[in-house]
Amino acid sequence: MNVTTIGLDLAKSVFQVHGIGSHGKKLITKQLRRGRVLEFFANLPACLVGIEACPSAHHWAREISRLGHEVRLMPPGYVKPYVKRGKNDRADAEAICEAVQRPTMRFVSIKSEEQQALLVLHRVRETLVGQRIQLINTIRGHMAEFGVVAAQGAANVQQLIIRLADPDDTCIPARARAVLLLQVDQLRDTERRIAELDDQIKEQAQQDEAVKRLMTIPGVGPVVATALTATLGDGRAFASGRHLAAWLGLVPGQRSTGGKERLVGITKAGDGYLRRLLVNGARALTRWWRSRSPWLMALLARRPVNVATVALANKMARVIWVVLVRGQVYRTAA
Repeated sequence: MNVTTIGLDLAKSVFQVHGIGSHGKKLITKQLRRGRVLEFFANLPACLVGIEACPSAHHWAREISRLGHEVRLMPPGYVKPYVKRGKNDRADAEAICEAVQRPTMRFVSIKSEEQQALLVLHRVRETLVGQRIQLINTIRGHMAEFGVVAAQGAANVQQLIIRLADPDDTCIPARARAVLLLQVDQLRDTERRIAELDDQIKEQAQQDEAVKRLMTIPGVGPVVATALTATLGDGRAFASGRHLAAWLGLVPGQRSTGGKERLVGITKAGDGYLRRLLVNGARALTRWWRSRSPWLMALLARRPVNVATVALANKMARVIWVVLVRGQVYRTAA
């Protein structure tokens, strides 16, 4: 049985395999329990293995690659058009096997364990930041029921906390005060944990040369730089900076037909976390960097601030690709 290409549909417990030979004839179609996957591939000659880039895909790609196989990860959205009919594991595995052979298919770089560990740090931090926002909004909303409000902004919630901590303040009933103080304790604990993760990110930034180079770019700090290197690696998976910007969803979408071109808002494709970080960095730059950049000043003169901010984030993405691929620090134009 000379299997040359395999499509592997991942799952929690039962995986589906679809294998073909050099002439495209189906040779294998079977289910595998999770504990039998590596044993199955260890008994096969080296072949091409296609997997959708879904949860746990990078782990299985690393493990199967160690057995001598060539593993390629593909975005699930690019595999879907190859599903002929219905939606089941067998059809998915066959579609993966078909898609991985296409010469125009785009593949996802396999992340190392170090990259994924750093991404876990970022995802946990993102979750904690979201919880902090929820706690702040909850405290604001409950205290507004008693006529106690504060100005917008996370820093101004401290005024509400001071009111809660004052036992002589009769605006808030004792029962509500006791419950809200529990949320204040949870908020402080969440902020402490975020600060600890920020320290870990800063420590990692001082140890990684690629991160240091990225931090020379205006608007890119330790959080943005470490998230970029953990996700993009050396950046060579993209042919150019424009490809990276398009992958991040920082380019206009097209609704063109009949030779009539029409551009709409940005596509928002790709990694939303990275896109949000870059846009936030660009937003900070528009506040203090505009006087130093004639390009940005000219753009702000004819476009709204939000449009200029996204355009600047697009430009930052292209600069980031150059810094990653060429291994150089950022240099301003002469």
